[in-house]
Amino acid sequence: MADTEKSDTKTSRREVFGLGSAAFAAATLAIIGREDVDAQTPRLVSHNAPNETDPGPQNLPLAAENPDSEWSPSTDSGTVKPFKYSFALARKRVESGGWTRQVTARELPVSTTIAGVEMRLTAGGVRELHWHVEAEWAIMLNGNARITAVDREGKSFVSDVGQGDLWLFPPGIPHSIQGLGPDGCRFLLVFDDGDFDEFHTFLITDWLSHTPKEVLSKNFNVPQPTFDKVPKKELFIFQTGLPGDLKAEQTQAAQGTGPVTKSFDFKASTMKPTKVTRGGEVKIIDSKIFPVTPISAAIVTLKPGGLRELHWHPNSDEWQYYITGKGRMTVFAAGSTARTMDFEEGDVGYVPISNPHYIENTGDTDLVFLEMFKSSEYQDISLAEWMAHTPHLLMNQHLGVGMTMLDSIPKQEIVITPV
Repeated sequence: MADTEKSDTKTSRREVFGLGSAAFAAATLAIIGREDVDAQTPRLVSHNAPNETDPGPQNLPLAAENPDSEWSPSTDSGTVKPFKYSFALARKRVESGGWTRQVTARELPVSTTIAGVEMRLTAGGVRELHWHVEAEWAIMLNGNARITAVDREGKSFVSDVGQGDLWLFPPGIPHSIQGLGPDGCRFLLVFDDGDFDEFHTFLITDWLSHTPKEVLSKNFNVPQPTFDKVPKKELFIFQTGLPGDLKAEQTQAAQGTGPVTKSFDFKASTMKPTKVTRGGEVKIIDSKIFPVTPISAAIVTLKPGGLRELHWHPNSDEWQYYITGKGRMTVFAAGSTARTMDFEEGDVGYVPISNPHYIENTGDTDLVFLEMFKSSEYQDISLAEWMAHTPHLLMNQHLGVGMTMLDSIPKQEIVITPV
């Protein structure tokens, strides 16, 4: 294989660059005037042609992680806003009970509809009792946690979640998260506003420390000294002991009002895939099966070489989070503009509404990623399904691919193409 590639490279150099830079200049002049010079310019696999060399300063490790940005496919064209940002570049806020970091519209300007937060809690570590204006969707990436909430009718929710499970706290609903044994947890939070800020939420200690004690005393009908130990600043993420028995805490919290009627968690870890092919599988979770959620999601697993087929989403922008593996995505932004970028664990991707794209597994292990949408209903449109259900004569007049190819397209959406 290596010898063949080497031979092909030599042939390419002899045919295209055999006379050195003078021949290259002539070849370049020959294509001037074409609409897309870049797509027509001959390229070498080794990228060491005279027009590709780079003698200047280089960030080689970063270039190696992003080959499709360093040397984009010839089908890329024009200027497309960057649609990738890595959590590895986000600042970690470290507290006694764990840490957190975020990727929002401040880090990735194109991400206007959704923001994401990574969080790690130790065993006993607590994300302080709080609430926010935005809805909070979450997936447990590692470990176990206890989550609590109280709804608008005073009904309680207390539950334990493990790896692969989800939860959703509606806007304005107060809640908490606590890491369980033996090693706490790590999870991803998704918020339905790109401008969300994890460091500016409504915290119970912050609120009470900024309320006069005489008001607190009157509100709860207790002596003022009752509140002497309220922290003078927010706890945010703090270390404490493990929670009590789950059943006992559920019973105590439900006294007088009972538990919530619609659960705030969803056991996606035990859910059967929505679609399975030889190329991978997908779990689609929206309000049809998780009634409280205003945010829909797809959990996608691509086997090596697998492809999340060419498609687009007509009802919402798409926010992505890459859990494991390596992949690449090309986003077509219309007007002859397209860009390809590479993704791996901890990266965020973003695709504006109705922009067609695909995701391909370019690694040698499974690629697992999330597709997130600020919509209670998951929707997509498949290129193949569109072509299959449009009169084939008309489609062939557009593309010239032949009636045999068009007749062979599956009549149902594939989602993930077989390997």
